[in-house]
Amino acid sequence: MNAKEKDEKEKKKKKMAMMMITITITMMMLMALMLGAAAACIVVLVPLGMAGWHLSRNSVLLFSGAILITLSVCVHFTPYFSSVSDYVTSVSSVAVFHRPKSSCMNLIHRIHWEVRPNASLLSFNATQNLSSSFDFYEKHWDWSKTQRIKACRIHKLSKPEASHLINGSWVLIAGDSQARLFTLSLLNLILGSEPQRMDSVKTALFKRHNNYSISVDEIGMKLDFVWAPYVLNLTHLLTDFKTKKKYPDVMVMGAGLWHMLHVSNPSDYELVLQALKSSLISLFPFSTELGIKSPPHLFWLGFPMLINGMLNTHEKRVHMIDAMWHAYDRALCESRLLRQTGGPMILLDIQSLTWNCGAHCTYDGMHYDTAIYEAAVQIMLNSLLIKSRHRHLSRQQFLFS
Repeated sequence: MNAKEKDEKEKKKKKMAMMMITITITMMMLMALMLGAAAACIVVLVPLGMAGWHLSRNSVLLFSGAILITLSVCVHFTPYFSSVSDYVTSVSSVAVFHRPKSSCMNLIHRIHWEVRPNASLLSFNATQNLSSSFDFYEKHWDWSKTQRIKACRIHKLSKPEASHLINGSWVLIAGDSQARLFTLSLLNLILGSEPQRMDSVKTALFKRHNNYSISVDEIGMKLDFVWAPYVLNLTHLLTDFKTKKKYPDVMVMGAGLWHMLHVSNPSDYELVLQALKSSLISLFPFSTELGIKSPPHLFWLGFPMLINGMLNTHEKRVHMIDAMWHAYDRALCESRLLRQTGGPMILLDIQSLTWNCGAHCTYDGMHYDTAIYEAAVQIMLNSLLIKSRHRHLSRQQFLFS
């Protein structure tokens, strides 16, 4: 046998020896793991089994022990499933507000207008004194007389009906001059049969840039008007409610005209609306804590149609042009504040009301005849009625299911 063959045999022996050593080490590691697992089972499962045997004598203790063990396992394993925890966090931070299933809510703005010259002023002459240009035209409105409207029982509520609906409620109306006119129309419906009282209400309510409060003891209603021309004012107002942990039953808000005039930045307007939405959503977790049966009814006063040629200052005519108005209206939609875009607030569509009433319903291209705000009040009240009926029907279905 030559030297070359001897070298090959030596190499084969070394390879075999290395393989045997590797197999031996692997077997030892596997045995160590098996012994470790067996020891762990003995250390963990035997005490648990003994505890379970003792706990089985008392069903309450057994149930509590099972919950404790389950929670312990979850706590230890949750960090290893970051995708699950991220998903839970993302879901908890999103609130989705579903529209009432009833299609009646889609019909409450189906209003038609009749605007015609005031017959009593056909013989008008310069010696007559008119309070405003509104007196030249009569404005009449009503819902379309369709079977669907009738089936939904949408109608103009009388004073007794409105008083019964908001009996014992705290109503908050906050915003700019549009909100002030809305407040006047609501109080006129409730107190309209008391002219002297309404005169004092008008005097106090129309003090420039002031807040106003009134209690209608006959029906136990409290109404607060808060002057809040900017959306940021509304957000601060919600922060105060959250601090005090007391909330109105009905909240009507609306702001944007001052922002359009003095800031003229639709993107910024969208951002402040999104902040307002976040503040509104944060109210709802406190409902259970405060014993509130349901969250407040939330309404948003939309923009009126602006007639640029009738605006009464140069600054308004420069900044409040049609393009800017449409940009602000888009910002409102894209903020997802409104129920129709997944938000918490029901729109009171002042835009459609003012558009359909027309130029004869405004004297300055921005503020409109009282008929506009009377219609908006009736839309809000009918919305409350529809929600009340829907809630009552849902309760009945639950009881009989």
